[in-house]
Amino acid sequence: MTSQFEFTSIIRKKTLALTFILGAASLAFSQQKVSVTGNVVDKQKQIVPYTSITFANKTNKLFSDAVLTDEKGNYKIDLVPGDYNVTIEAIDFKKFTLSKTISSAGNIGSFTITRESSATNTQTQDIKAVELVANKKPVQVQIDKKVYDVKSDLTAIGGNLQDVLQNVPSVDVDTDGTVSMRGNSNVKFLINGKPSALLGIDDGANALQSIPADQIDRIEVMTNPSSKYDASGTAGILNIILKKNKKMGFNGSVVGSLGYLPKTNLNTNLSWRKGNLTYFINGGGGYNESKSKNNNDTNYINSAVGQILTSNQNSNSKNTSQNYNANAGFVYDFNDNTSINASGTVRTYNNNSDGTVNYSDLYNLASGSTAINPLVSQRLSDGNSKNLAFQGDFGLDHKFDDKGQNISLSLSLQRNRSNNTNKVNETQNNIFSLANIIDNKSINKSIVAKADYELPMGEKSTFNAGYKLDANINDYDNAVQEKTVTNPNYQFLNDYTSSTVYQERINAVYAQFKSKMGDFGYQLGIRDEYSNITIDYKNVAGAGSKNTKNYNGIFPSVFLSYDLSKNNQFLLNYSRRIDRPRSWFLIPYPSYNDNRNLFYGNPDLNPSYIDSYEFGYNLSKSKFTLNPTLYYRNEKDDVKFIVAQDPQNPSNFITTPANLGTDQRYGLDLNGSFDAFSWLKFMGSFNIYGYKTTGIYTYTDGLGAQRFIDYSGSGVSTRSRLSTTFKIDKTFNVQLQGFYRGGQKTASQTSKSMYALNLGATKTIWKGDGTLAFNIQDIFNTRARETSQIASNYIRDSYMQWSPRQVSLSLTYRFKQGEKIEMPKNKKDINANDTGGDEQQGPM
Repeated sequence: MTSQFEFTSIIRKKTLALTFILGAASLAFSQQKVSVTGNVVDKQKQIVPYTSITFANKTNKLFSDAVLTDEKGNYKIDLVPGDYNVTIEAIDFKKFTLSKTISSAGNIGSFTITRESSATNTQTQDIKAVELVANKKPVQVQIDKKVYDVKSDLTAIGGNLQDVLQNVPSVDVDTDGTVSMRGNSNVKFLINGKPSALLGIDDGANALQSIPADQIDRIEVMTNPSSKYDASGTAGILNIILKKNKKMGFNGSVVGSLGYLPKTNLNTNLSWRKGNLTYFINGGGGYNESKSKNNNDTNYINSAVGQILTSNQNSNSKNTSQNYNANAGFVYDFNDNTSINASGTVRTYNNNSDGTVNYSDLYNLASGSTAINPLVSQRLSDGNSKNLAFQGDFGLDHKFDDKGQNISLSLSLQRNRSNNTNKVNETQNNIFSLANIIDNKSINKSIVAKADYELPMGEKSTFNAGYKLDANINDYDNAVQEKTVTNPNYQFLNDYTSSTVYQERINAVYAQFKSKMGDFGYQLGIRDEYSNITIDYKNVAGAGSKNTKNYNGIFPSVFLSYDLSKNNQFLLNYSRRIDRPRSWFLIPYPSYNDNRNLFYGNPDLNPSYIDSYEFGYNLSKSKFTLNPTLYYRNEKDDVKFIVAQDPQNPSNFITTPANLGTDQRYGLDLNGSFDAFSWLKFMGSFNIYGYKTTGIYTYTDGLGAQRFIDYSGSGVSTRSRLSTTFKIDKTFNVQLQGFYRGGQKTASQTSKSMYALNLGATKTIWKGDGTLAFNIQDIFNTRARETSQIASNYIRDSYMQWSPRQVSLSLTYRFKQGEKIEMPKNKKDINANDTGGDEQQGPM
């Protein structure tokens, strides 16, 4: 109740918070300013366009500001009268600094700068307070990751993180929101290099849908992460880098969208930068409706008289969700070497669902018996889920010298709370059968502390080392009440009512060395992670136990590269990784949202380990890029989700995780882009892989017979995606994006192929300050999963569609003082220095 009250207070006082922000901005700008103009020329009096000019006030850094000259070398800026140090920087020109007194409005004349004796683009690394918009490729390949630029994706505008991930190379999003990389769903998510409460609110699609696409700058795809990153996530790591602003003055944007099924979103990003201080506020919310359906048809083999012969289950649900988020913080530079940052985040996700499940069961009758109609049951559910997350982040960055030696310290405190209530009424042949009240509550508290040190060693070598503490406490309380015809009062079901406290502490240290000798580059690393896990669980009857698991793992990584020429290289790498069981996988008491389909945890579940190898080639030219990668992965103690009959009731099915054999995957992952014409661009990916799995699960059915399910299998499957972007004119773009997922087969299960097509279009309006975007997700409504499971005594066909076709329209408006400048064509190949997610210290 306390957290609920805190959140309500925040929402009610949002107007006061905005007033405070605007008031702070007004204070910074409260001094009377004068308008100053001028231009920049070279020694031959030729104009110098796109020059950065920084006016640093000698007495008060809050009065400092910066400006960029236009294509004619002219500028205009409003300044508080006083004494300034003026720094002029331009590509291929020497950096120039002088003192200037600003006393009144007017033209202060020309600044003259000197051209470098040998022009080079390396000077762009020193330019500050200016954003250079380069014509970057949608995907950039680095030695240990691929970086996907979200701005290139028109079909995700006005959407959320789930929409963005559908277009990221090597990544697939299933119909239920499950994210996988190269067919493996054990993906580790980070935000700005750290685990985050932003993705800890809920599971699956709900978590992905709570982060607007407009807040995402880029996504780092690490299919084989280095030792610097967490060893968890056998499929790899997706590092979501959120936008941050480095421009002087006040900047911001507002994005609103409308869609069908009914969908509304409104998000804003505001930031102020004055002198050494940057502070920001981001926030917004949305409402969304969705529909889903899930059908299961089961035919039983050799069914005895009186036993179930066939069972048909058809379920439909309608979900309405609301999400709100607010994030505020600051970055303060004490000097050029030391800065601190702090931010706070609150995010809520509320969901209501109405579901209907219809069952039709036919029983095997004795010979000569009079036929009866099937037993028809209907299960109506009314669910409500309330999720609330808080997060506070603090950081310190310090450079010891100008040679690159630095240390970064960070601390993240997070708290997530989830309350889920589901009311169920079930009838059989239109006669009341039972009613349930299901309550699931969870509270997660976590501390993530990191220290990263970097030491350059010569011009081409770097040593990195660091420490990380990741501590979590999860409290789970599950309660199920039931009433029936014979028991008209609600009573707790002992087997389904439980309380669990899960504690996990992971201490990790790493060391990494990177160097280059001629055309040969290498990066060697090693990471040690010690895990301490304690699980204390008991049910309402008092039965339970305390389980402790401790294990230590060494995780090396090796990255090699060889440059054939510029932007033409071979890449070879290896890493070892771990898949720790999720906390609720270890709780032995079953979930009860559907009494026909139960989930049991497995307290004996152990981590899985994987050895991963990759050999790739990267070619990047002005009009095309090509990045094929051969890979092989061998996973031991692979965790599979076993779906088997309930021994007590053969018409019910139980799902439970188990360490079952091995999983080997090998294949070719091909990514590329092609700028065919100035108005036509292609970006695509193709993944063909072979798989070989082992594992047989045995169990005893209700009659005492031994049954088995064979999860062994081998075969070949494919994934492909193609995006085509048409530039109609300078302000209008259209994009078609389609994907295909091939079927997959094991001895016990077959998954059918699936395809979908999306459409996006954008129109720039209001002289570049606005963008109008339209998109359709799943034009032909074909995004659904179909599987068939074959066991020794039944065959089960399943169909699942998470969400049907969706259409949305969004409008973005940008208001700013710091201008976003697009460089002329002869400067388009300039790329500002770009750091990985662990170095990001911007707003969360």
